[in-house]
Amino acid sequence: MMRLYAVTDRTWLHGRELTEAVKEAIAGGITCLQLREKDLSPAAFLEEALELKRVTTAAGIPLIINDSVDICLKSGADGVHVGQGDMAAGEVRRLLGPDKILGVSARTVEQALAAQKAGADYLGVGAMFGTSTKLDAKKTSLETLHAICEAVSIPVVAIGGVREENLLSLSGSGADGAAVVSAIFAQKDICRAAKRLRDLSDQMVAGK
Repeated sequence: MMRLYAVTDRTWLHGRELTEAVKEAIAGGITCLQLREKDLSPAAFLEEALELKRVTTAAGIPLIINDSVDICLKSGADGVHVGQGDMAAGEVRRLLGPDKILGVSARTVEQALAAQKAGADYLGVGAMFGTSTKLDAKKTSLETLHAICEAVSIPVVAIGGVREENLLSLSGSGADGAAVVSAIFAQKDICRAAKRLRDLSDQMVAGK
């Protein structure tokens, strides 16, 4: 599920429809999709989630909602991802129940272990590299990523500025995959970009 984890950001699409961009990314080989919408109204967010849930279900990949248990439950999405500043992971797990996927962002071994104990199914660790998506994101060292992967028994996905040029530098970290935003959705040929990233992510994990 974590091998190539795509996170949406419509600001990179330059007027293209998000649903069509997601279909191209799926054709290219993404294994999970997170719908992240910071600027949509709740009604528009739900409408987007319902549409993308149909697309991801047809493709057989999970749809994760960023930071909204409510939208997840109403749309039938497969899970929720929360950051350290969002609702506590244990509370999210309680609201979701046992069957939904819970992802949690972590930057330290302590945060990672706490998230796992609270019921997280996977961790997002980063920012590994400089990222224009979150300008205030603090960088995480490769050593910290490796330490987190060693400390937990749940999958870990590396996120933050990951792109073709640097993905293979994560080899040996123990990460189970890479999460990308602009490396897919800012590209003119989204399908081709996803195919290339999927290949690199497979190589990275093979060398973990």
